[in-house]
Amino acid sequence: MKRLFGLVLAGGLVAPALAIEYRSVDQPAVLYDAPSQRGGKLFVIRRGTPVELVVSLEGWSKVRDADGGMAWIEARYLVKRRTVIVTVARAQIRQSAEDSAPLVFEAEKNVALVHVETVPGGWVKVRHRDGDTGFVRANQIWGL
Repeated sequence: MKRLFGLVLAGGLVAPALAIEYRSVDQPAVLYDAPSQRGGKLFVIRRGTPVELVVSLEGWSKVRDADGGMAWIEARYLVKRRTVIVTVARAQIRQSAEDSAPLVFEAEKNVALVHVETVPGGWVKVRHRDGDTGFVRANQIWGL
């Protein structure tokens, strides 16, 4: 069995692991239980919500949200612009990537923030839709 597995790997028959891809919802859109407008309507997802792209199929994308729920959305509603969503009761956004830095603002759970950049030390630079920018701990958000 080990020999067979080695031959499969050597022959390139095993596909490499793919990186996780995230997208943002560009405008409010209906999520469906199947890749068709005839599928069951689950709910409307808000503009700016980050989703993990699971699979794409003929104009449709199967996506996963921060809670792990999966559904289908028309691909035209997704953009590559990165957003993240707050997963804790109140995320603290600081002036610099340090716990002791002054607080710029706090964002409540489920607030979407624009991902600006990921910085060393477990911090992410984000921007609120009102324009405020700061650094949040990566463990307080989802969508990276």
